[in-house]
Amino acid sequence: MTVAPNDFVHLHLHSEFSLLDGLGRITELAEQGSQLGFDAMAITDHGALYGAVAFVQATTAKGIKPIVGVETYVARRSMRDKEGKADSQPYHLVLLAENWEGYQNLCRLITDAHLEGYYYKPRIDHEQLAKYSKGLIGLSACLSGEVAKALEVDDWDLARKTAGTYAEILGKDRFFLEMQDHGLPDQRALNSKLLRLAPEVGLNLVVTNDLHYVRRDQSEAHDVLLCVGTGNNLDTPGRMRFESNEFYLKSAAEMAALFPNNLDAIRRTRAIAEMVNLKLPFGQLRIPSFPVPEGETIETWLRKECQAGLARRYGTVTPELQARLDYELDVICRMGYAGYFLIVADFTRFARDQRIAITVRGSAPG
Repeated sequence: MTVAPNDFVHLHLHSEFSLLDGLGRITELAEQGSQLGFDAMAITDHGALYGAVAFVQATTAKGIKPIVGVETYVARRSMRDKEGKADSQPYHLVLLAENWEGYQNLCRLITDAHLEGYYYKPRIDHEQLAKYSKGLIGLSACLSGEVAKALEVDDWDLARKTAGTYAEILGKDRFFLEMQDHGLPDQRALNSKLLRLAPEVGLNLVVTNDLHYVRRDQSEAHDVLLCVGTGNNLDTPGRMRFESNEFYLKSAAEMAALFPNNLDAIRRTRAIAEMVNLKLPFGQLRIPSFPVPEGETIETWLRKECQAGLARRYGTVTPELQARLDYELDVICRMGYAGYFLIVADFTRFARDQRIAITVRGSAPG
């Protein structure tokens, strides 16, 4: 059986925003995806959403439906445990935002991973995922996934338990076991085990290509990038490297050729893409809400703060000074930036109180 270009959707994609690990420029990914006939693609950079907006804009311009996700890091214990080797090698997990609620939860998880769970990598854990799981779709990820690590040592009870945990957190129809084939023996061994595990735990399989660059001929440049990221040379013995040149943006036909007996898992990527309905609201000012005293609005409080500051600095407020202040405040409030100025004033005031050096020159944005 053959597959059409739209039967397969890339759901595991690292762009240039997987820093020092991904080589694929977003504009090139969108262009190549369009040439290959894809009408949907996901971005799943490591541990962050840096590239999401650029990816959405670039793919949309090419008529490709963007799917926003992350390959997040899951702590081996709690995300708050940070002890030596026990917590230095987190698992991988792919999370895709199904809708706006899912995107907000993904942002919350990534923020918490950096602020609370950071230890070598920005990490979440099962407990945190359970708190912010609504609107998210999960894939079991690569050889570094939690299910894969259990199967690597043939701990089938742990693999079943782990798969069941994620299915319970995300929902059985929203967590998928992920098969990959980049010509690596370990991946093919894992795939055979996943084919056995899936019916045992009642989960569906999905096929991905863990791409880190756009075209096959970029694999050598990607290898150099890995050396930069790990502080090694190309001839450093035992250094981290990708053992094949198969981590590129493959066509649907190429993916089907890799998995001729698993076309349902190929087509399931299309079903997942159709589950996603996320629209990012561009063109809207989204400034955090600044708390003001009861009875005040952000605009009236900014005016009072500025009026007090004017009197404090000049003593006597002349008509010329008042006119200039009123003009500046009218522009700020009309443009919707009153909250921004209160936020900046708040953290600069804190910095001064703590004797932290700050800049006092430059434009208002500076």
